[in-house]
Amino acid sequence: MLNQIVSAARQAGRMMLQYRDAAIHQKEGHFNYVTDTDVKVQQFLQNELLSLLPGSRFFAEEQENDPLTDAPTFVVDPIDGTLNFMRHRNASAVSIGLLENKRPVLGVVYNPYADEMFTAEAGKGAFLNGRRVCASQTPFDQAMVSIGTSPYDAELARRTMAAATQFLLRGGDLRRSGSAAIDLCEVACGRSDVFFELRLRPWDVAAGSLLVTEAGGVFRSLGHDAPYYDGASGILACNALCDGPALEILKEALA
Repeated sequence: MLNQIVSAARQAGRMMLQYRDAAIHQKEGHFNYVTDTDVKVQQFLQNELLSLLPGSRFFAEEQENDPLTDAPTFVVDPIDGTLNFMRHRNASAVSIGLLENKRPVLGVVYNPYADEMFTAEAGKGAFLNGRRVCASQTPFDQAMVSIGTSPYDAELARRTMAAATQFLLRGGDLRRSGSAAIDLCEVACGRSDVFFELRLRPWDVAAGSLLVTEAGGVFRSLGHDAPYYDGASGILACNALCDGPALEILKEALA
């Protein structure tokens, strides 16, 4: 099944590149948009993925979703980084996670601009274009920290900036890509050492969280004892050495 999902992700990526100038529509919330290409890609993936696993469910960004159940469920962001896509910044990805019993068992993230296919299966490691990847072993005082800015929530945006300042003062340097899926992949392959955002949805993290943990990193849903895929949550993804200091800063920001 993994190969078939990879094939579907590649086709979805080609659609992203083909329909780069699609119509744009405002969604609820500050600076929140969807394009016709998001919808087109999601419809394609829904048809492809559900045909691979009869009886499975589909949970995705550009639709109304029923609550998650223990049934096998594809959790999909058709274009993670829609604003980047709209502005031709070449930093967006297709994200496909398969959950069973509300836990990810398979994850695929494809960045068509770089032709980078990240894949993971539970217990089998994480891979980039077929080569195994591992989280870094960089200590926190030298950490490259990626952030998500939570622009849809003013209070979380303020807390994010406060936390970002502490990461900058106590860690190394900061980056902001605009795609949570790509940021999670970069923690998984060691390009960055920490990624946090104070509000993400299941489709943002279902695939990437498995990539991080299968690469030997740490993935946390803030405020929960275990990774949480039933709704919105803040998240922390990092290498093992950065986990303690990063979590301390985020607890201070959320106190």
